[in-house]
Amino acid sequence: MSFISRLLFNFWYFLSPPWDTGISPPELVEFIESHAHGKALDLGCGTGTNAITLAKNGWQVVGIDFSPRAIRIGRKKARRAEVQVDLRIGDVTDRCNISGTFDLILDIGCFHTLSELEKRVYVSNLIHLLAENGTFLCYAFLKRPGESGNGLLQSDLANLSKHFHLVNRVEGTERGQRTSLWLTYRHQMLQGQ
Repeated sequence: MSFISRLLFNFWYFLSPPWDTGISPPELVEFIESHAHGKALDLGCGTGTNAITLAKNGWQVVGIDFSPRAIRIGRKKARRAEVQVDLRIGDVTDRCNISGTFDLILDIGCFHTLSELEKRVYVSNLIHLLAENGTFLCYAFLKRPGESGNGLLQSDLANLSKHFHLVNRVEGTERGQRTSLWLTYRHQMLQGQ
């Protein structure tokens, strides 16, 4: 993500970012209800809404976001909710001193903002951070040929499928315009990993 984009995202947290609804999406709630709790990593966690939802349901959660203001807000929200959440300022393409593996890696709107090089590094990190049989749950925009703005390309989806088993893909539209995706991948160790 460019320096200018980072500044704009940080600026939004002094206002009211349109993506920060304070409500966890039904796709995450459904996942929580149908899976045993474990360790979760929330990449691009923003103000921690989803990390807090996971923690309230028994998950051990680490959240990463590059916005210091978002992380400060998230830490306050976690204290008010009386849950333990490890929210860290960091870059999702860096492992941020994260050790071990996670049963769930959640990304709602972060992966699709990365450059092509950053996306490759991100996927490489996923391979090492997602536990065997762990789930990568991702919400992103799909970027079709000729479209501008952020989004995942078909090549990004093909790269994910080289390393993870696609369990579910649900397409929708954001405000009736852009194609959105809910992607659920399972990490099944493949030869050579």
